[in-house]
Amino acid sequence: MTEPTPAPADRTPTSNPVLRKALIWGAALAGVILVVSGVLGYVFAGTEGLVSALLGTVMAVVFMGITAASILFANRFAGSDLFVGVFFGIVLGGWLLKFIVFIVLVVLLRDAEWLDPTVLFLSIVAGVIASLVVDVLVVARSRLPYASDVTLPPAPKDE
Repeated sequence: MTEPTPAPADRTPTSNPVLRKALIWGAALAGVILVVSGVLGYVFAGTEGLVSALLGTVMAVVFMGITAASILFANRFAGSDLFVGVFFGIVLGGWLLKFIVFIVLVVLLRDAEWLDPTVLFLSIVAGVIASLVVDVLVVARSRLPYASDVTLPPAPKDE
């Protein structure tokens, strides 16, 4: 008799739940920053401050989310023989996309009269700091084994 073929191992990286949690908490905190910076921007600089705060927060959240989202997307190819190349290609592509979009936005928004540069800068900084805090807290509280995605051999049997 032939042994039944074992089911293939799940190749989903164990980092996926951590990255998803970072995206969820980052989005929640971004909503709080969006409201607070929008109110403060409006109080201190009027409509220009409100628009600047909203734009700055959205920029920070999108740029920070691209990295985690690109890693989650690249992890879908974990079972592929070309996983390493595909993974780093996707993540590097995300970083290049962020860099190019940031440079384009800086050039386009440099002389915009409808923006308050101080409020825009402060809201971007607040978004970046919040994103870093969320990433640190999520990773520090995650319970990942030191050697993840490893299949151990079966335990020896006493005879």
